[in-house]
Amino acid sequence: MGKREVSEINAGSMADIAFLLLIFFLVTTTMDTDKGLIRKLPEIPPADQPPPPKIKQRNILEILVNANDQLLVGGEYMQVTELRERAKVFIRSEVGNPVMPEYKETEIPGLGVVEVSKQIISLQNDNGTSYEMYIKVQNELVAAYNELRNEFAQQKFNKPFTELAQKAGSSDAAKEKWRAVKAFYPQRISEAEPKKVGGPE
Repeated sequence: MGKREVSEINAGSMADIAFLLLIFFLVTTTMDTDKGLIRKLPEIPPADQPPPPKIKQRNILEILVNANDQLLVGGEYMQVTELRERAKVFIRSEVGNPVMPEYKETEIPGLGVVEVSKQIISLQNDNGTSYEMYIKVQNELVAAYNELRNEFAQQKFNKPFTELAQKAGSSDAAKEKWRAVKAFYPQRISEAEPKKVGGPE
């Protein structure tokens, strides 16, 4: 009786299958995108520009972040989780309160003449501040403005600010309301160049 021949497996197409699998995983795998902040940097002022007017201290909320990622807000140590509410109190302020930011009568289309706070948030980081902490602080400050804008838009126009922002591109009425809310709560975050504000040597 003759020996039975063992049939060989044709491996010629294995390379093609492996290549197709490689392409499949490359296409379907999500890559980590770069993290960052959307910020429009101010233009370099001309050399002959006069110095800006001095701002009263009561209109400025100073935020310092040292090399240990510790937060000093208005002279008090604070956790980053407390920053949003502290910023909201300052941004909202109170008309007539001598220790809170001053107000200025401003005419805003859609709102008329209203009192707008002169608040400015001044942020100063240390050269050793971690990027993660920097992002957290920025996120909390922007969230403070957004929450106040949402509350105000809901109160005045029965719609949150985020909805007005979405419709601003297609509706003139929504755009006017969106601009009115932004003018009532202007986002003023002044960021100085990082320097040594405290922490380890």
